[in-house]
Amino acid sequence: MWDYPRPPALVRSDRLVEVRLREGGPLLATTRRAWRVLETSHPPTWYVPREDVLDGVLALSDAPSTGCEWKGRATYWDVAEPSSSTGAPAPRRAGAWTYEEPTPRFRELAGAVAFSPSQVVATVDGERVRPQEGGFYGGWVTDDVVGPFKGGPGTWGW
Repeated sequence: MWDYPRPPALVRSDRLVEVRLREGGPLLATTRRAWRVLETSHPPTWYVPREDVLDGVLALSDAPSTGCEWKGRATYWDVAEPSSSTGAPAPRRAGAWTYEEPTPRFRELAGAVAFSPSQVVATVDGERVRPQEGGFYGGWVTDDVVGPFKGGPGTWGW
């Protein structure tokens, strides 16, 4: 990932991406049409087409919008299991985000959903995703992504 570009690249993937709120919980999203945003010093952030996210699991969050110099203004979403789920955990506040009106370079991402791997159980081709350190970035760490990554202690100046 140190050879990832800056500015970031947007790359399609046909790998199987699945998202649940909890281990063994119902699927909230599943796709083989995801995008990865590849940026120097970061593990990729994965985006799922909105139509591949189950209806009713996203609710507009009261979390404030943030800005990305590359992609534009982010809108945050609370993530919940379908109301019919038994034993469903509490919704995850701001557990996902979208760029509803991204910059021209990232226009393909309009409405696509990125889930925070620190708040959901996400897998890529069956491998459980680990969250990028630091709590600010939404990178998805898998065995095929090699660090070190920005986000952990002492890395803000990179």
